[in-house]
Amino acid sequence: MPLRNRVTPLGELVADPARGLVYGNRGCLHNGHGEIVRRFQVKRWIACRLEFKGWHRSPLMQPGRFTELFFLDEATAFAAGHRPCALCRREDYDRFLEIVGERRADAIDERLHAERLAPPRGVPGRLPEGVFVLRDDGPWLVLGDELRRWTPAGYVERLPLETGRATVITPPSLVEVLRSGWQGAVPLLHPTAAQ
Repeated sequence: MPLRNRVTPLGELVADPARGLVYGNRGCLHNGHGEIVRRFQVKRWIACRLEFKGWHRSPLMQPGRFTELFFLDEATAFAAGHRPCALCRREDYDRFLEIVGERRADAIDERLHAERLAPPRGVPGRLPEGVFVLRDDGPWLVLGDELRRWTPAGYVERLPLETGRATVITPPSLVEVLRSGWQGAVPLLHPTAAQ
């Protein structure tokens, strides 16, 4: 039975056997039985490399430890409101702080927390690739002039992007990071985005 530790672009935690390309956490979200009991514990939501210094993350969801989360790709992590980790992705983290105009993790974590709690919104101008929008109550990835429907296993289905009517899921600060042409140490897009 899969654990409920896959994150959707809406920030929801779901159980799915598909494996993601990005790892992260937002504190201890589970109880001693491995059941998710809260949406977040801390304001510091991070996205990490799947592998770092040979560290092993097993067994997952140990009592009293942070909840290991998995994302399809970095675009999904950004949409859910996660930022690059300062430990395993130091170079990305430093560049990220430059782009968002902050000097400390606490400052950007406070800003992202407020943006995560705000309702989805419209964003002026052309949407950059990697942004997620809400359509038919589901998350869709912006890819050029198209939308690709998100699933835990990858992107499926294509629709034309209707820019004037897009409700953006990705927090505004992270939209601007994507607008900068972001490419980090973890995959921005799952390979199915190119299919």
